[in-house]
Amino acid sequence: MSEHTHEYHSMIKTNQHRLLIAISITGLITIVELIGGILSNSLALLGDAAHMFTDTLALGLSLFVLNLAKRPASQTKTYGYLRAEILAALTNGTILVLISAYIFYEAYRRFLEPPEIEGGLMLIVAAIGLLANLVGLSILRSAGRHNLNVKGAFLHMWGDAASSVGVIAAAIIILLTGWNLADPIISILIGVLILRGAVGLVLESSNILLEAVPKHLNVSQITSEVKKIKGVRDIHDVHLWTVTSSIYALSCHLLIEDQMISNSAQVVEKVNQTLSQKFGIGHSTLQLECEECQNSPVCHIEGRNR
Repeated sequence: MSEHTHEYHSMIKTNQHRLLIAISITGLITIVELIGGILSNSLALLGDAAHMFTDTLALGLSLFVLNLAKRPASQTKTYGYLRAEILAALTNGTILVLISAYIFYEAYRRFLEPPEIEGGLMLIVAAIGLLANLVGLSILRSAGRHNLNVKGAFLHMWGDAASSVGVIAAAIIILLTGWNLADPIISILIGVLILRGAVGLVLESSNILLEAVPKHLNVSQITSEVKKIKGVRDIHDVHLWTVTSSIYALSCHLLIEDQMISNSAQVVEKVNQTLSQKFGIGHSTLQLECEECQNSPVCHIEGRNR
């Protein structure tokens, strides 16, 4: 696990710098949209400013968790704090769901009482917000593909960008037609887009906490490859899970040929090499057996629980 963990920690520093830039952007735009919303009397801008402020707090949580994840393992936390990023991702996803609910509520209120809006100022401020969010998205995009915590931060900024696009569209429609109901209609569309990404993030982080098999890995394919290794007769009671983003673990019972201990060590080395190189599994726990353990109570329990 050491090599993969080392790569994971080296990625943390890069992600920290990216998150710091993203936090600076969202914090600045929150202030700009708050002032613009007050001056233009735009509830859309004020709502987006509140959204941005919430996202700034969420990005701060992501940054805090990245710092926490660097702490070493201990006697009581043998995996260290690597799972903290999954908890942060789950928290961010939950916050996004709540933000979507708030947008739907605000849209309902605006249907009942469409506010008077200064469309010109609203358009200018929303355009500035969109530009800033696009910069933030470009910074977090690549990291979000490999780190679930950063993915949560990316989805927050994506929601901000979508909100800015909606505010711009609403401002243009209001300027051209004076139809203020464009604001709540577009807000609902924005809420649906944010909710879609949030639900996916919550489900993905929940699966990791439930120690489900990583979606890009196939247990049957892994067992088939391991069986091809010389000296391996069978593999069973396989358990495969995600420790944290890009760090995967596997435990199994390995039925090998009856041989010298030194030869068994070579078999284990080849199995670990196959798991690491072909499937990216950096941590494996292998229980070696020379006879089938069908009558073993341990195997019976593990087989039943799978």
